[in-house]
Amino acid sequence: MDRTNALVERIFRNAGAALELYSIYLGERLGLYQSLAQQGPATSVELAERTGTNERYIREWLEHHAASGLVDIDDVTAAPTERRYTLPPEHVPVLADPDHVDYHGYKGVELARAARMLPGLVEAYRTGGAPPPLPWAPEGRADPNRASYLNLLGEEWLPAIPEIDERLRADPPARVADFACGTGWSSIAMAKAYPRITVQGVDLDEAAIAAATDQAIGAGLGDRVTFSVADAATQSGQFDLVTILEALHDMPRPVDALRTARQMLAPGGTVLIADELVEEEFTAPASDVERYHYGWSLMSCLPSAMGDPESAATGAVMRPATLRRYATDAGFTEVQVLPFRTTYWRFYRLIP
Repeated sequence: MDRTNALVERIFRNAGAALELYSIYLGERLGLYQSLAQQGPATSVELAERTGTNERYIREWLEHHAASGLVDIDDVTAAPTERRYTLPPEHVPVLADPDHVDYHGYKGVELARAARMLPGLVEAYRTGGAPPPLPWAPEGRADPNRASYLNLLGEEWLPAIPEIDERLRADPPARVADFACGTGWSSIAMAKAYPRITVQGVDLDEAAIAAATDQAIGAGLGDRVTFSVADAATQSGQFDLVTILEALHDMPRPVDALRTARQMLAPGGTVLIADELVEEEFTAPASDVERYHYGWSLMSCLPSAMGDPESAATGAVMRPATLRRYATDAGFTEVQVLPFRTTYWRFYRLIP
């Protein structure tokens, strides 16, 4: 009975946590966090006026956030519409600053999109196929790695790999291919950090590539960073570095993509992989990070690859041995697990 009660309590806590993320989705989508961060504390009346929203809804949202410790309240005994709420300075980078590495306001968007997929996902689990793709509207893209790329990729992670860092700083200017680049922030971050290089990003998502192109031009990098809608496995050209950042496990045919990347390398070139920081071997019960990756594998990563009848069906929990096998099958002679880690990723260097 103790184990039964513990599970009941766990599911109750998890339901509250899920609802909290949906409340964060509301705050992000309605600009409530931005208003509290930029315009200061507010009553429900003031915040509704600032954001063009309904006061009664905003009052409930603020009370929920105060009850949950997400915002501070000056006087709990004040009349409901006179209570003044503050977004604590410590919470601003997490909820209101998309450029900060600690920003997690996008998590609500991710969870809302995951919930919208569930009916199609149920059928996919029955048939073995992939659920139909969702339009990006109305949520837009969460861009969970944007801040990490802009703050860390070119400033900390690449400089920590001497062979890659030296080539990206050297002449003649290095050429970089960024496979599965999404909305382009990884390509943009590399070009910002290394002003001599050119970067060619590719992705299958037309909307993502359109956004990436606009963002590169807006960053003043349109002459050095270009994007195209294409399958990574069909690319050609010669490059000093090929990157596949948190994307290899999503690819239906990862060996084909790696084989293409190897064939594209210039003499002395290398392939850099970043993928989920999972355990070397399966274990149960597992860590919170492992469970997190399994959760996304169930909901998104594995289903996204299941539409191809010849899919490797990797899933998000791609262990180092699996990546080594893919790399060997693609013709690489050496796979280095790089001696630095992030909170969620492991980095690999593949050598022809």
